Amino acid sequence: MRVPVLTYHGVNVAGDAYVGNDHVALAVDLRLISDAGLRIVPLSWVVQQLLGLAARDLDHCVALTCDDGSDYDYFDLDYPPHGRQRSFFNTLLDFRRERGFAAQPDLHLTSFVIASPAARREMDQRCLFGRDALRSNWWRSAQTSGLMSIENHSWDHNHPELSGNGPYGMPRGSFLDVNNHARADAEITAAARYIDGVIAPQRCSLFCYPFSHVSDYLRSDYLPNHQAEHGMLAAFGDGATPITFDSDRWNLPRYICGYHWKSPDELNDLLHAGT
Repeated sequence: MRVPVLTYHGVNVAGDAYVGNDHVALAVDLRLISDAGLRIVPLSWVVQQLLGLAARDLDHCVALTCDDGSDYDYFDLDYPPHGRQRSFFNTLLDFRRERGFAAQPDLHLTSFVIASPAARREMDQRCLFGRDALRSNWWRSAQTSGLMSIENHSWDHNHPELSGNGPYGMPRGSFLDVNNHARADAEITAAARYIDGVIAPQRCSLFCYPFSHVSDYLRSDYLPNHQAEHGMLAAFGDGATPITFDSDRWNLPRYICGYHWKSPDELNDLLHAGT
């Protein structure tokens, strides 16, 4: 198993070109992946394979994820000053209409979302034009669509734009400060419970570190030793290598659009090296 995991951000919109617009990039990349003879599979399949919970053929496969859970993941919305953006979800539908179901029968995108309603409202005001574009009203529809799933990106991202300290006096701006049980419960377990309440009867089981900040406490203590509390099967950072059977389940690697690749040619090279 050598599965590259590609990551996009719905709020990465700085124009209408591939570089700087993850919506444009995803539309191009879906075609590139298919033309390269690679198969897109759900991220959960990769984790199940890693943990010995399934035995699928994942040769020449790729998984897709997106972070933060903005409404741009699911709805077509204006992004000032760059106009209407085709959502990630609708981009998947466009690809399926264009190429047909058989081109990518397991087409899927995993969206890691921020749980706290208060944090999402404040981040929307301070970071996203105050248009109420960090909602949860689409999570269940995405989860039941068969094309997307909703997973855990923490309670509040410990985002630097949030007012006051984080849980249990945690300074804002770094997830490395989630370094004890109380803070970890507040950021991961509380988030899982909230997300599960929205997408019930489905449950989230995958965690993605905000900022790709992988604290040693979370990776080596809280996540492996307190699964009965948080319910996570694996966690993701940004290690920029394919997932293999040797990968650390509590720090699984991903490639970030705009950071680890900036053009279709770079992605093509990455995919052929990775698979």
